[in-house]
Amino acid sequence: MVNMESNTHVSPHKSPLLLVLNCILLSVGSCGCPLLMRLYFIHGGKRIWLSTCLLTAGWPIILAVIVFTFYHRRATTGNSTAKMFNIRPRLIVASAVVGVLIGLDNYLYSYGVAKLPVSTAALVVASQLAFTAGFAYLLVKQKFSSFSINAVVLLTIGSGVLALHTNSDRPEGESKREYVLGFVMTLGAAALWGFILPLIELMYQKAKQVIDYPLVMEIQLVMCFFATLVGIVGMLINNDFKAIPREARNFDLGEANYYIILVCIVISSQFFNLGAGGVIFCSSSLLSGIVVAVLLPVTEVLAVLFFGEKFQAEKGVALVLSLWGFVSYFYGEIKHSKKSEKNSPAETELPINQTSVK
Repeated sequence: MVNMESNTHVSPHKSPLLLVLNCILLSVGSCGCPLLMRLYFIHGGKRIWLSTCLLTAGWPIILAVIVFTFYHRRATTGNSTAKMFNIRPRLIVASAVVGVLIGLDNYLYSYGVAKLPVSTAALVVASQLAFTAGFAYLLVKQKFSSFSINAVVLLTIGSGVLALHTNSDRPEGESKREYVLGFVMTLGAAALWGFILPLIELMYQKAKQVIDYPLVMEIQLVMCFFATLVGIVGMLINNDFKAIPREARNFDLGEANYYIILVCIVISSQFFNLGAGGVIFCSSSLLSGIVVAVLLPVTEVLAVLFFGEKFQAEKGVALVLSLWGFVSYFYGEIKHSKKSEKNSPAETELPINQTSVK
């Protein structure tokens, strides 16, 4: 993992409970969002820019939480001088740029989910771990062990196996060109997301202010707002706003369920966004990518159960390679943790003595 202790601009107060909470949010969003999006597409939904916008349209939820916690904190502490927002202009600009990239990534991902079965799309998205690892090494000097390298290689090979015999997995009524394009777009989304995660971590490191969890939420608010703007621009160009009522009336599951599904996509995707940012804050971008990849078997099983998707030999091989990679990574992390515990007394003795002298 990245050694964040050397960065003086990151708050050291990161409880394990906060990490677990964000892992749960990330897990719920990572499993629920693709299933809900696929449900939208297979029952008559065709608006890719709409689904792109929905993936970050839950930013008002973050705003509501920030406002609530601000007034609650002010009421309990009696501090009337505290500010609701502490994010500085430098960080706003950086968050806006990352938000635009997230908006583009959402479009690539939405296109892929529209054309590919959920189980296939999930396996392709698993390749984001390889991209995350590579960009983490370049941007935040991520350190790797032989176990983490082995995991990345296995996951990359596993997703590559899916390129074989793609025709057997093509949904009925979809052309080979559409399927291949969906595969390429999903792979592009995985690559871009693999770049975005370390970029967020780098932004935390380079911010010239202390990064605590309330500020992480403010950063998420800005990123999601600008990502949503990208989706809104696409919807305006594509005339999606005019088409939504008509699409809702013709939706296979009914008009009411159409809007319920859209709302559920917004909520689940916001869980994902908050969880991803929180895991990066509490640990690293690589762990955020690992958590998403670890949930691959869960998404695979849910897709087969709910949508009756096929599970061919290629998916089985890719799944085994992915699981092998996960085991390798976490075994390496356990060994690293045990080694760190043995060395920690010697490492912490000097700072404690220095503090006592002062």
